Amino acid sequence: MSTLDLAYTSQPQGWFARSEAWLDSKGKSVWIAAMVLGFIFVWPVGLALLFYMIWNKRMFSRSCRTSSARHGFSAMRPSGNTAFDAYKEDTLRRLEDERGGFEDFLQRLRDAKDKAEFDEFIDNHAKVAASSKETEDA
Repeated sequence: MSTLDLAYTSQPQGWFARSEAWLDSKGKSVWIAAMVLGFIFVWPVGLALLFYMIWNKRMFSRSCRTSSARHGFSAMRPSGNTAFDAYKEDTLRRLEDERGGFEDFLQRLRDAKDKAEFDEFIDNHAKVAASSKETEDA
């Protein structure tokens, strides 16, 4: 590629990146407005924006990210009600213990499956060795 080609390809990428940053700074509603206006004036532009927003997960990322962060932090804050806080702490501790027990159960289950597969392999290997020894003796 020549220097002219590199300059030409970097120019639209810079413009696109600036446009994307500007739309991001304004929020999701401006993205949606740009998509609707794209559909009204030049429908392929609106369709391209829709596909880009879905591919880039812009349609759902902000609302999901903020709500999950908000719920995650609110679960750890004390509510001010000591009885409820004690109940919440006890419940969270119980759930953590159950999660640990379940992980232990899954590990024992995996170990048992691995042992069964290994025993089956050893049995098959012994059968193959016994049959090859019989063919050699004959």
